[in-house]
Amino acid sequence: MTLDPRSPVLVGSHQLLQRVDDPREGLEPLEMMTSCVEGAARDAGSRSLLEAADLVCVIRGRWRYPNPAAAVAERVGATRARSAASPFGGNVVQAAVNRFASEIVAGERDVVVLTGAEIGRSQSRARKLGVKLSFSDAPGAPDLKIGEELDMVAPHEIERGLAPPIVMYPIFENAIRHARGESLDAHRDRVARLWSRFNAVAVDNPDAWIREPMTAEQIATPSPGNRMLGFPYPLLMNSNDKVDMGAALLLCSAAAAERHGVPRDRWLFVHAGSDAHDTAFVSNRQDLHSSPAIRIAGGRALELAGVEADALDRVDLYSCFPSAVQVAAAELGLSEERPLTVTGGLTFGGGPLNNYVMHGIARMRDLLLESPGQVGLCTGNGGFLTKHAFGVYSSEPPAAGYRHADCQAEVDRTPRREAAPEHRGEATLESYTVVFGEGGPERAHAAFLLPDGRRSWANSDDRDLALSMTREEFCGRRASLDGEGSFRLAG
Repeated sequence: MTLDPRSPVLVGSHQLLQRVDDPREGLEPLEMMTSCVEGAARDAGSRSLLEAADLVCVIRGRWRYPNPAAAVAERVGATRARSAASPFGGNVVQAAVNRFASEIVAGERDVVVLTGAEIGRSQSRARKLGVKLSFSDAPGAPDLKIGEELDMVAPHEIERGLAPPIVMYPIFENAIRHARGESLDAHRDRVARLWSRFNAVAVDNPDAWIREPMTAEQIATPSPGNRMLGFPYPLLMNSNDKVDMGAALLLCSAAAAERHGVPRDRWLFVHAGSDAHDTAFVSNRQDLHSSPAIRIAGGRALELAGVEADALDRVDLYSCFPSAVQVAAAELGLSEERPLTVTGGLTFGGGPLNNYVMHGIARMRDLLLESPGQVGLCTGNGGFLTKHAFGVYSSEPPAAGYRHADCQAEVDRTPRREAAPEHRGEATLESYTVVFGEGGPERAHAAFLLPDGRRSWANSDDRDLALSMTREEFCGRRASLDGEGSFRLAG
């Protein structure tokens, strides 16, 4: 097979983790990004790639640099490169790879640098110690903004306290349990086993943040070090953003890889990509336990790559919470019993906000290059199971060349519901979570389906009720809403 010189290939990657006792002694995000880009060039065996880069893209983080991409470009000698920035979202890394791969195929780009870094651990320690961290200047504005800004929380959802992910994702989780007809105990045990398999992968991943082996029982059982946050999730079932982690990828055309002397055994081909989003507001979803966008766009990426889901050798599903993994696995036709991560996920591998997927792709690249011919899938998820991106990779070139699909039009044709935030009267409890404080259960947040099929949200501050909702199944029960954000159970 003749190789298309415009084939997009990942030729370099690098990950960096730092753990410092004094947060003032650690690298700032800009320094971490610079170090990672230099490391990716070493991995590719070609520093001239950086000098030839036509774009440096930085994934948006929890820092306030106006234009970090330009600063990174200057520091690594990418003097020809334009600067780019992404919006927030766990999908943006894979979405950026998809976009730049398409532009490389079209001849619009030749060498692209992607990087990102977070110092969540150092920032947390600095707050506790009462010290101030210093950051370099990175003035100006990016030449290019990539990705879609999407308002993903409706005003009435904010009013009901649904904006934090640690509230919404447990609501998805309880909807999954009810849809599967599981008891609370059986559901807890199954999800704990799922997360213990993620932990086992992290133990074997040299770039994972938490490599301590944990049993399913340890993960599921609340304790002083594993406090309950939002039922049914204790801390060890939540994304871990208290990490100092950075990563970088080098993406270029096959022609550029050859021109700059990158050894062939460092090439990872991007076979296919796809993107789509579910309804911007969760209120409008047809249900709370599925994702049409994952089913349609994920299936399309696999179709374009010519691979069946059960034939994938490696998979990294976005794993901010167990509900995200279960929904994606079900929609893609992947067994929960097979390995669904290559990093350990955002709990154990580490959850550096929007940049996790860069670590997933970097680890995927390492593993696929160690096993030539294997095929891997990486997924990204932004918002509340909202924005999705998919990428298929292999060390072997794609028979049909790189292909990409924007599946939004098809997703937009799927059923959806209307919201009725001010509904007063009877309703059926669809799903819920209970938020915990230091003293135990504090507030129940619940979704309700109305007799006419619309959805509403309401809360209860009755602590006795909240406690009962962690011990019994409440999905499907009848309730009365007061139209102002509170509910009481019927009878």
